[in-house]
Amino acid sequence: MLLTPQSQAPRSRRRRTAAALLASAVSVCLLAASAPVVPLGVGDRLFPYLGNPGYDVASYDLSFTYPGSNSRPLRAVTTIKARTTADLDRVNLDFAHGTVDSVEVDGEPAGFGTAGEDLVITPQEAVPDGTWMRITVRHTSDPVSAKGRESGWVRTTDGLAMANQADAAHRVFPCNDHPSDKAMFTIRVTTPKDLTAVANGLPAGVARSDGSTTWTYRTHHPMATELTQVSIGRSTVLHRTGPHGLPVRDVVPTRDRKALEPWLRKTPAQIAWMEKKLGRYPFETYGMLVADASTGFELETQTLSLFERELFTESAYPEWYVESIMVHELAHQWFGDSVSPRTWSDLWLNEGYATWYEGEYAEARGGKPMRDRMKAAYGASDGWRALGGPPAAPKVPEPGRKTGIFRHNVYEGATLVLYALREEIGRPAFERLQRAWVGRYQDGTASTEDYVRLAAEISGRDLNGFFKGWLYGEKTPPMPGHPDWKPQAPAKADAPAPGAAR
Repeated sequence: MLLTPQSQAPRSRRRRTAAALLASAVSVCLLAASAPVVPLGVGDRLFPYLGNPGYDVASYDLSFTYPGSNSRPLRAVTTIKARTTADLDRVNLDFAHGTVDSVEVDGEPAGFGTAGEDLVITPQEAVPDGTWMRITVRHTSDPVSAKGRESGWVRTTDGLAMANQADAAHRVFPCNDHPSDKAMFTIRVTTPKDLTAVANGLPAGVARSDGSTTWTYRTHHPMATELTQVSIGRSTVLHRTGPHGLPVRDVVPTRDRKALEPWLRKTPAQIAWMEKKLGRYPFETYGMLVADASTGFELETQTLSLFERELFTESAYPEWYVESIMVHELAHQWFGDSVSPRTWSDLWLNEGYATWYEGEYAEARGGKPMRDRMKAAYGASDGWRALGGPPAAPKVPEPGRKTGIFRHNVYEGATLVLYALREEIGRPAFERLQRAWVGRYQDGTASTEDYVRLAAEISGRDLNGFFKGWLYGEKTPPMPGHPDWKPQAPAKADAPAPGAAR
């Protein structure tokens, strides 16, 4: 994610807050049980109730029917195929902004109720450890915000898009909403015939009937729920070819097609630039979704990154800056999407590396030296740590704010850690480390501890002391090779990371 800087150009922002607790009116469907219905979670330090124990999701099949209006809920069906890792007499899913009509487990009706932001399902028979189960939930998915929590749906001028990071996918569909449980996705969207729907992955069919169109997309690589994307609107899908014949497709408001084309055609060369750094692009397709909406951020939804239209139409943004933001979201396809964080405290690896390549591109294309950027970051780093926590131990966000953990400390502060590491182990080892990281953990999840071990392996050095200070210290350690760099007095208040993209 990259938070859009508000200081570089005047902008009018609409901050959407969303999410009501899942309606629990269908109490007649709740089967009797001796133990109380309670919310569970995988114990993430920042989001303790996200995710659920006892199963591993293999695939999601999502079906949405858009009514043609952003003021009414979508009808939806979510089917989850999962393998149990414990005996389950109940199954918890994360779901918190919609009404559940029915639930089936392996084709049989199941009871259900709610606890916190969990949908708690009671199968007719317990599901044994080590077996496959198929859960089908018929529900609504409401794009209208409710007070108190930000939603995953983004309402645009002509439809919808998704922005689920970090904790909002379960306000769109029932899921195991934690990046440690990645899965394959099939997404079907039915719209009125004059609208176009696009989702993650590659097209898998279009069916037209009775004034509506059903669009089907399928991922070819596992994906975290927070990276799901569905675009609905009066859109044009533009196609071009990237390196190695990679399909590149962009989704733009039809009326803006001509104005946006000079930006869109830069993507294949940017992919080639990234491949020289890291190796082959890790997914089946890539492209940009340009939405006519004010979100305050850009977002690396897998294979189809979300951008605000104004990023490309606001004349105050210099060309090198816009291109570097494009590269930030592209870099996330390796860091954060292909290699996903095992916990949300590992976010610094996603945002630190995306900001690193944003900075390298700004240096290459805009003449903005990385050294100057890092020296300025060093001066501010103590203040960022005081306000947001150390890079690998960020402070707990405010409840319901999906952008709450995206502070300076995990952007420029994390990039500063990478710069210090390069100064410590040398450029050749640092470059080998980056390639090894995205290669070893491709399509999986990885933690800060994994990174520390790999850095030691690549460099042939014990780096535990180095990382302890740089990742977890309250104060920023001295910068290797730059004894003249000094911290500045901490700022009094935190602010969105300037130029930071999720």
